Amino acid sequence: MNLTVLVAQVLAAPTPPTDPTSPVAPGGDTVSVAINGVNGTPSSSIVVLLAITLLSVAPSLLLMTTSFTKIFVVLAMTRNALGLQGVPPNQVMAGLALFLSLFVMAPVISQVNTDGVQPYLHGQMSFSQAVSAGEAPLADFMVKHTREEDIALVTRAAKLDNPANPASVPFTTLAPAFMLSELRSAFIMGFVIFVPFLVIDLVVSSALMSMGMMMLPPTMVALPFKLLLFVLVDGWGLVITALLGSYSGAG
Repeated sequence: MNLTVLVAQVLAAPTPPTDPTSPVAPGGDTVSVAINGVNGTPSSSIVVLLAITLLSVAPSLLLMTTSFTKIFVVLAMTRNALGLQGVPPNQVMAGLALFLSLFVMAPVISQVNTDGVQPYLHGQMSFSQAVSAGEAPLADFMVKHTREEDIALVTRAAKLDNPANPASVPFTTLAPAFMLSELRSAFIMGFVIFVPFLVIDLVVSSALMSMGMMMLPPTMVALPFKLLLFVLVDGWGLVITALLGSYSGAG
């Protein structure tokens, strides 16, 4: 009986196909990829991407747009003037220069965060607007500590027109000009630091020559006197005070 029913179902006429349904307007749950969230703030993935990008270029920004280079060069020249080759080590010098740079740049960093970073994170500015707003305080700091001669030098080298005012100097011109001014200032401070230690070297060398002790290295004899002089006058304090004063206008 079951076989007969099965054969009848197989031989029966096929069911006609159903008519296609008309397309429905899009709505309901959708999948989209957007830079900003629903409230206009940047998505967390974009913020993480920007943070990683900033960390990758942070060493260049630290060297070219902050006081780090000048401070590190002056500290290194102080070590060389004392006649010390590896004391303090480079890690200590770089760490001291980094934290002194953070101290000098703290007002600028705070203003960059207030004018550019926070408005962008709260969806009040686009990325390009935030970059322009955050660049302004940093550019003001760099212009304040850059000589006009260095700006003119870089401008002539790039074959550009002279800027109408300091605010109109392009950042690509301002960065190398700022670096040249910082290196010049660092070398001037290094010269002042070298002079008293050079006098000690001359006195020690003359004393050894007069006593006929020409086989004794003068640098070895002069080193204790240099260290004693540097400690008695609080050399590190004087150097750091001069560095900080060159940015605050107190020195």
